Amino acid sequence: MSAEPKPTRVLAVANQKGGVGKTTTAINLATALLAVGERVLLVDADPQGNASTGLGVSRALRRKTLYDVLMDNLPATEAAIATTLPGLDLLPAEPDLSGVEVELGQTPRRSYRLRDALAPIRAARTYNYVLIDCPPALSLLTVNAMTASDAVLVPLQCEFFALEGLTQLMRTIELVRGSLNPTLEIQGVVLTMYDRRNSLSSQVAQDVRAHFGELVYETQIPRNVRISEAPSFGKPALIYDLKCAGSQAYVQLARELVGRERARLRAAG
Repeated sequence: MSAEPKPTRVLAVANQKGGVGKTTTAINLATALLAVGERVLLVDADPQGNASTGLGVSRALRRKTLYDVLMDNLPATEAAIATTLPGLDLLPAEPDLSGVEVELGQTPRRSYRLRDALAPIRAARTYNYVLIDCPPALSLLTVNAMTASDAVLVPLQCEFFALEGLTQLMRTIELVRGSLNPTLEIQGVVLTMYDRRNSLSSQVAQDVRAHFGELVYETQIPRNVRISEAPSFGKPALIYDLKCAGSQAYVQLARELVGRERARLRAAG
């Protein structure tokens, strides 16, 4: 008799500051989770659609998108498409997503649109993880993502203003927790673009670890040319160059994340 599938875990990958490696983390963590045996749905909630492009899904292939799901109540399963990697599916984005906030106006439950859309996917337990790539702004799309999620994964660039940029994000998480999703938690903080040759990177890493303690992942994502090149080929870094330092770091991050989640389940009984 086969074991019942474990509940789907929904994580929002969020940071309102641009250029911190958020989409890169969403794409490569999704691929690395697949590599360690997990089934994953990546939801591209950024109107720029970079996560969709980074997985090699051209605009011509995005016949139905997250926009149709949020605005027309299209079932998420009908908009999700298979990627070239079996076990990794994508709910793609399109530029029209940028108008969702205005178009929904004061529509009832407008902050719950994504949560409602993902409910059947949670119930089916088709995926072990759903990762939501949020836009680099604290918009209605980000609020929808946090309302739909169990926890928030925060990529944090190792640069001078890193901690300052987190203040507003933490305030938003608290607001969502207080009014929309009381069980929302911070799953972890991932240090990105780490350069061990740069003393500033080391200092920022120390400061972040002092501030957030065990929430900060041991794995640090290095600044790596191969990671930067991969999206232009429509491939995750792990497919473009598995052996590069960046790809190996994301594999290690996936293992660490799965380990944390297993420990959480054990603690929950």
